[in-house]
Amino acid sequence: MLAVSWYNVGMYMRKTKRTNKDGSTTAYLQLAHNERRPATGNPVAKVIWKFGREDSVDKDALRRLIQSIARVLDPEDQIAVEMGIELGSISIESDKSLGGSWALDQFWTKLGIRSAFEELLRERQFEAPVERAVFAMTANRALAPSSKLAMEDWVENDVCIDGLGQVQVHQLYRAMDLLVENHEHVQERVFFSMANLLNLEVDLIYFDTTSTYFEVDPDPDEQEELRRAGYSKDHRPDLLQVVIGLAVTRDGIPVRCWVWPGNTCDMEVIAQVNKDLTSWRLGRVITVVDRGFSSAANLRRLQRAGGHYIAGERMRADVKTVEEALARPGRYKPVKENLEIKEIVVGDGEARVRYVLARNPLEAQRDRQRRERTLAELREELKRLKSVTGEEHTKAVCKVVTSKRFGKYLMLDARNFPRIDQNKVKKEARLDGKYLLRISDDTLSPEDVALGYKQLLEVEDAFRTLKSTLDLRPMYHRVSDRIRAHVLLCWLALLLVRVAETQVGDTWPRIRTQLERIRIVEVDAPEGKIVQRTNIAPAQKHILSRLGVAEPKKIREIILKSKVRA
Repeated sequence: MLAVSWYNVGMYMRKTKRTNKDGSTTAYLQLAHNERRPATGNPVAKVIWKFGREDSVDKDALRRLIQSIARVLDPEDQIAVEMGIELGSISIESDKSLGGSWALDQFWTKLGIRSAFEELLRERQFEAPVERAVFAMTANRALAPSSKLAMEDWVENDVCIDGLGQVQVHQLYRAMDLLVENHEHVQERVFFSMANLLNLEVDLIYFDTTSTYFEVDPDPDEQEELRRAGYSKDHRPDLLQVVIGLAVTRDGIPVRCWVWPGNTCDMEVIAQVNKDLTSWRLGRVITVVDRGFSSAANLRRLQRAGGHYIAGERMRADVKTVEEALARPGRYKPVKENLEIKEIVVGDGEARVRYVLARNPLEAQRDRQRRERTLAELREELKRLKSVTGEEHTKAVCKVVTSKRFGKYLMLDARNFPRIDQNKVKKEARLDGKYLLRISDDTLSPEDVALGYKQLLEVEDAFRTLKSTLDLRPMYHRVSDRIRAHVLLCWLALLLVRVAETQVGDTWPRIRTQLERIRIVEVDAPEGKIVQRTNIAPAQKHILSRLGVAEPKKIREIILKSKVRA
């Protein structure tokens, strides 16, 4: 007789066979368990229940019996029974994100950043994977911003970075030092590689500055090189800061960054920016400044520093040239969707000023609708004031007259009661959807002027991405070179992010969410281990296709009985 165990537990299904007189065999099924003989210690099968001939067993009844028994088991035990596997024989050893780091790594290589570092390292002897460490810190900014200390755990447990299974903090700091030492070479190499690969238009570069602050208190025993008190664009004058400059293309791709002491004035850096970019054989570097910077004194200082500018004018400043520009007749020329322009020259000789008046028809409609809602609320408020008397009336009148929303539409009548001034309403309506731009470069076309000012929004958006999505601030570094390295890493991350956004046509947070759903898992089974990525959904396929990035291999590694296949 032959006994076969269907499932290796205390009890099992036992099959016995009997040979018939005609030479055929008949199988019988029994529920049994093994008992050891006291004398010999050998196991012997003890039959608990006989089911009879195998070919006549009621299999539906057996299924009902199995289901009935399974009800007393834990869910995982039920699955093990149904699959016919030993409980605990299969386990997931690790589960890491793959898609985001994979896509960024492909860009990192395509843009020549990897080869730039490999070229630098060719003459040096480093035991640590410096290039991989710099990439890991850059990817961390884009995917899951954290401190350098926390990156040890992130690399080991949370993300899959090819060529880097582990990294230590001191290796990260050494990589940061190398980045700072060679930042000129790295930035220039990346720029030209990227310009060729992406076919960027680099005849016109826009420049702007921002500041970022530190949560670390100043050290009285330490000479502060970068961390200084200055004008805070983050509205944190109580904290030390640095000033960061960013140059972007027409497409909003950041091609270079700078770091200066926190007390640096914008005027002081223009000459250096022009000098640094001259060697890159760029056409023109235009500093785009917003209305808060565009005083006549500031613009004169900027020009003396050797820079051309596009400056937004304050539309409600009652400046003679602004009023004259707004009053000039002429037709608007369409430039692109929701953008029309009109070139205007005011004055002669040294007093000559060149303007471009830009108009957004869609924004004009929104301005009109907002004003109509405001005026409707104002009429209701003025009606209510008529029923208020005494001190309450005086306070209510003062409040409405000084209101930013209501005050610009009001005048006081002979009784000092506020009423709507229709001339002021018409004056505001004249500004609907418009912005006025002042230009110092006569060779710059009106179209490039209007589009260039819109790029100020791109630069500002880049700064917002640096500060929020990439967690530029707050910084906790003290050493100046580490501060520079941190900003450079954020710039590299911003570069990769902007390229991704441009090619996909979507925001990085949404792209990142989809890519991070591509995971890689390591499964341990009795036969060995397998490292495999999850299936790629249609949305993820679309993103990878738009990025021009191949899908990562499905099976990354197989380990069978001490043999490795990749």
